Amino acid sequence: MQPRLLKSLARVCRAVLAITFILSGFSKVIDPWGTALKVGEYLAIYGFEELNPLAMAFSIWLCGAELMMGCMLLFKVRIRLVSIFALLSMCFFTLLTLLSATVLPVEDCGCFGEALKLSPWETFLKNLLLLPPAFVVWYRYRPDKIFAFKPAELALMLLFFSGSMGLGIYCSRHLPFVDFLPYKVGVDLRTERLNPDADTLKEEDEQLETLLIYRNLETGKIREFALTDTEWQDESRWEWVETRTNFNTPSIRASIAEFALRDHTGDITEEVLETEGRLYMLCVNNFKRLRNGCAHRLRMLIDRADREGATVICLTPDHLNDEALWSFHGSRPVRCCNMDVHTIRTLLRANNGVVTLEDGVIVDKRNCRDIELE
Repeated sequence: MQPRLLKSLARVCRAVLAITFILSGFSKVIDPWGTALKVGEYLAIYGFEELNPLAMAFSIWLCGAELMMGCMLLFKVRIRLVSIFALLSMCFFTLLTLLSATVLPVEDCGCFGEALKLSPWETFLKNLLLLPPAFVVWYRYRPDKIFAFKPAELALMLLFFSGSMGLGIYCSRHLPFVDFLPYKVGVDLRTERLNPDADTLKEEDEQLETLLIYRNLETGKIREFALTDTEWQDESRWEWVETRTNFNTPSIRASIAEFALRDHTGDITEEVLETEGRLYMLCVNNFKRLRNGCAHRLRMLIDRADREGATVICLTPDHLNDEALWSFHGSRPVRCCNMDVHTIRTLLRANNGVVTLEDGVIVDKRNCRDIELE
């Protein structure tokens, strides 16, 4: 190939790779909780559940590294070194997505986070198409030195690294900058969840079935539960694997249709969503791991809600006793109800926090550490 043609081709390939890595890395790094859940799913599939506590750290590193690599490709920072990593990563993820599409199928690879959903075969095809550009970029810059850093390049590398990792850490401690999830601020849950004649439905008689897939912690066997079944609520026996929905409607309808609440009296979803005025939904993933600082903020929020005349309930995947009441750091007892762990983590990307409704419309979402104290 002529040197001039190779340079032109490499320039185009470098731009394609850079833009892909930047879009993919950014869409995931702003939602490290979602990526951590996907990492945990892959760990479970390949039998490495013991590494699950490291899922969040790996999520931030993986997404930040991808975003950083895209920026380095775009600005030609240590292009020889980054071209090697780009080619190796494309080879690895092409093989991984081939396995995900064939031997160990998954519903979604999560390569663009919640911004764009691709099937395993679509993801494999995407990676297969990016392999030649990665090879061309590596081949074009292979004569360059790998570790001959210039001061400007070193400064840019540090900037890209700190910016990418810092963005991931910030979003893990607060909430995503951009919310691509179905339960974003402004969504009317009453309309989306309860109205069968909503515009998003194409057929009035469409049937939708939601199954909760859990693993028995004692036997390791997988079992499917209906939303009306309460046995999955025992956290000491069952570990969530996935939520599976059979549907023919848009994906937002399927996700919001999974919004289901139960207490000791039965299903209370419609009752909660029909609450008039302001409703604070306190989201607690695990009462045993609820820190005192967060419990104190939730107590302050409960006190404020009482002054406002607002309603407060608590959502949790934890197993509840018959009373289904919980006091936060000495607050008045709050009514608690069960929600599937996958749904509650889709509703709020945090271990603990609050989602505020006004007449069924989501008006605010906050990580527990962002709840304002008066």
